[in-house]
Amino acid sequence: MTHEDRYGLPLSTASDAAASAYREGVDLMLAGWTGTAETLERAIAADPDFALAHIARARLHAFYQQGDLARQKAAVARELVAKRGTERERSHVETLALSVEGRLPEALAATLKHIDTWPRDAVVLSLPLGAFGLFAFSGMADHDRARQELCERVAKHYGEDWWFLTLYGWAMTENGDVARGRPVTERGFSLRRQNAHAAHAVLHAMFEDGSIDEADRLVDDWIPTYGRAGILHGHIRWHQALGALEHGDATRALAIYADVLQPQATQAPPLNVITDAGSLLWRLAAYGHEVPQALWTEADATAQRLFPKSSIPFADVHMALFAAATQNREALAARLAVIEQRLANGKLPAGPVVPAICRAMTAFAEEDYGTCVQTLAPVIAEVVRIGGSHAQRELIEDTFIVALMRSGDLPRARAMLDVRLHRRPSLRDTRWQTAMA
Repeated sequence: MTHEDRYGLPLSTASDAAASAYREGVDLMLAGWTGTAETLERAIAADPDFALAHIARARLHAFYQQGDLARQKAAVARELVAKRGTERERSHVETLALSVEGRLPEALAATLKHIDTWPRDAVVLSLPLGAFGLFAFSGMADHDRARQELCERVAKHYGEDWWFLTLYGWAMTENGDVARGRPVTERGFSLRRQNAHAAHAVLHAMFEDGSIDEADRLVDDWIPTYGRAGILHGHIRWHQALGALEHGDATRALAIYADVLQPQATQAPPLNVITDAGSLLWRLAAYGHEVPQALWTEADATAQRLFPKSSIPFADVHMALFAAATQNREALAARLAVIEQRLANGKLPAGPVVPAICRAMTAFAEEDYGTCVQTLAPVIAEVVRIGGSHAQRELIEDTFIVALMRSGDLPRARAMLDVRLHRRPSLRDTRWQTAMA
């Protein structure tokens, strides 16, 4: 009997147990659900020669920045699939291995080629679609559009699939079509409630259309079903903290931080640890709320341990927040030197926006708002190139607007707020506009 994955693609294993555990493990991974690692390990134990189980496990290791383990598993998968694997499985393993190894441009090219031939290979298709996916971290200025276009190209192959609807709707939302994106994501969520990526995508849609109170209720109702070890548990609560800040409730935002975002409390992957913690503390301070310096010091110590060297621009930008807030000029100078060298060598696809953001955040922290504005103004339209989501990147735009207000450039601040308020309602933006009236 030939085993298949949930999308009807053949699996090179003779073990019923391995095939079953692999299908379940992939679904758990696509849903961002707890138990993924254990389930994939069951598949490997049932058939140690099953390459796809090894490469799926490698991808999960990579999520948690367990680079050595990820590369080891990828090497094993490459060796096994060469001995026993179909053409599709060999391409699948190679594409995921490139991603695991951090060879992102090669991984993206391999992904698009693979999907042209095997559009229903959901694990490979997932690589470019997230906020931390290959498109987002490609340095492209139009990665939001690229995600939606890729989804539209393969949509006929997925129909009412809960995973695909989740990502397709999110792609629409991020590309500015919230009216279409939200119901598509909600349909995927209704098909599988045990899907953290769906809950997350719905929260993004609610952020974009101003449904802050509805988002808060969604988190309260849904989060008890999701273990704290879930890959998105802390980040989903981060969205709830943003909602609290929308209402000016710094006390609640800090309580959420202490509960699930503070380094000693979180079980999130490293990139989420530094970006969620750094961005929330920065927002609190930028919006005029008191942030105990001890919180910055603790979070900075964790961030320096997790990301001691310059890496992806999205991480580097957030590392700049820690350096600025703790006045660690030496750490920032060392990171900037590497970033500038990569830029000079043509190895920084995101371009000049990365060092500009780092310098602007330092100026803001030093209350040199004029310099912050002068540094960010030429690149503010290019912030999208660092990756992440609209909600995450809005941190940079908020900093720019606050710097405009504090440097006395009220006309430009009002103009930016007017554009944002025409795109979506925002209690905070309305308060800022009123304050400048």
